[in-house]
Amino acid sequence: MSLQEEVLPFPTAGGARTHVAGQTQDLHRNLTWKDAFWVTSGVPAGVLFTIGGVSATIGQPAWIIWILAILVGFAQCFTYAEISGLYPHKSGGASVYGALGWVRYSKFVAPVSVWCNWIAWSPMLALGTSLAAGYMLSNLFPADAAINTWQVTLLDLGFISKDLTLRINSTFVLAVIFLLITFKLQHSGASAAARTQRILGIASLTPLVVIALVPLFTGDMPSTNFLPLLPLMHDATGASVMGSWNSAGISTAMGAMFLACWSTFGFETAVCYTREFKNPQQDTFKAIVSSGLLCLFMFIAVPIAFQGELGLSGMLAPAIVDGSGVGAAMARFVGGGVVVFNAIVVMLVLSILLIVMTSMMGSSRTLYQASVDGWLPKYLSHVNEHGAPTRAMWTDLVFNLFLLLMSNYMAVLSISNVCYMIFVFLNLQSGWIHRLDRADWPRPYKCANWLLALGVLCGYLDLVFVGAGANFQGENTLRNGLIATFLIVPVFIYRHYWQDKGQFPASMRKDMELPHARAGVLPYLALLLAVAVIWISAKLTVIG
Repeated sequence: MSLQEEVLPFPTAGGARTHVAGQTQDLHRNLTWKDAFWVTSGVPAGVLFTIGGVSATIGQPAWIIWILAILVGFAQCFTYAEISGLYPHKSGGASVYGALGWVRYSKFVAPVSVWCNWIAWSPMLALGTSLAAGYMLSNLFPADAAINTWQVTLLDLGFISKDLTLRINSTFVLAVIFLLITFKLQHSGASAAARTQRILGIASLTPLVVIALVPLFTGDMPSTNFLPLLPLMHDATGASVMGSWNSAGISTAMGAMFLACWSTFGFETAVCYTREFKNPQQDTFKAIVSSGLLCLFMFIAVPIAFQGELGLSGMLAPAIVDGSGVGAAMARFVGGGVVVFNAIVVMLVLSILLIVMTSMMGSSRTLYQASVDGWLPKYLSHVNEHGAPTRAMWTDLVFNLFLLLMSNYMAVLSISNVCYMIFVFLNLQSGWIHRLDRADWPRPYKCANWLLALGVLCGYLDLVFVGAGANFQGENTLRNGLIATFLIVPVFIYRHYWQDKGQFPASMRKDMELPHARAGVLPYLALLLAVAVIWISAKLTVIG
């Protein structure tokens, strides 16, 4: 079916319109910032994915790494809040608004921003449902039970990452069921999904808050679990030992920051719903800052509670490092019998499903808006009668069914995080590009100049984490992530030069119009510096 899109540049309260085959379909304007807050309340559950991995990378200073990572993420959110207010008629989140800053300087850099955001968020569906499935299977059946051990290997992918295969097992089957349930819950649009998210949010945040607060009240956190602040190293036999802050120690900290940032930066998804807010000029800022404050507390308190309770040896246990034993460990923190234990595990499964819903809502809207704007194929521009971008949701679903077949989810996470950090860099730089090129545009929120400059600095710091830290999560992670970053190029060429004959959609051209492109050569210099930062960081890193 041929799609003809026309998006009103400044929509009425009824919503932004997409005309498909003579019918008007809307992304409905029926959300408030409180709805977006509950939608993004699943983000703190991201700590469950990487809390063991960060400790396994850096050791005792892990709690400091989490504090630094969320502070960097919170500093960046003010730039996102400003640029999202420039486009109240667009959905899809910060990457869409950032791409509009870059598009006047390069047709190819702009879609990289949108693509990298999606390729980072979408795998959360597979990662989350597989972790939830692992929690259920490990707590319902013994580790050596047939349901936990059977596996059918389909394909060896060792050329991408060591020991990576495509396989089918019980985790895959149960995760697919969770994924289909999540899809069904979102089919009725963002407003209905937000109501579900509110219920899940309260249920899922409860165990995280309890786990964060119980050790503080009991005082059962010996200082030896936090000190000395020396990085983890390995001796000639591979045993873990305390290192020092030499080049290898600093490199290790970069690897830990690379992993922690994947979890802590996620609340930027709050601005994905600008086009569906009743009052986008006010709701966008309130949504991202309130989500940021929630994450600021959770990403500091939960890792401190975990490390204080388990100590370094406990944090390095295989079940904590791979995430499968995190739920059981949290349940043991609060004590109680079998009923309490199972209740905590159930709530943790709900918290994982909450972040899966957050990811599907955000990533599908990124695909939708990228299609409307002319970056991705036209078929993704469709929304159903409830205002849900169903074709984008189906694309997410199929992509993640493939990811669920993979045997090493940490490899998927690490590769997607290379893309994510590149998106973050491009969007933070778009803040000053927009400020120069669109100085006279109305801004419901305008961050202070020093916050904008801090965002620019954070963007380059994020690239240091990529260059120096990516390969701590597996050999060739940086290479594979950069390859994944540029997979968008042939897709964009197909859409822009084949489907659109080298012209952007009319609505997109209105957003691109500028009397003067005042940034001049500065965006190109920023890109050259970015390449240099990644290259130098990768060259200087020491993986011991």
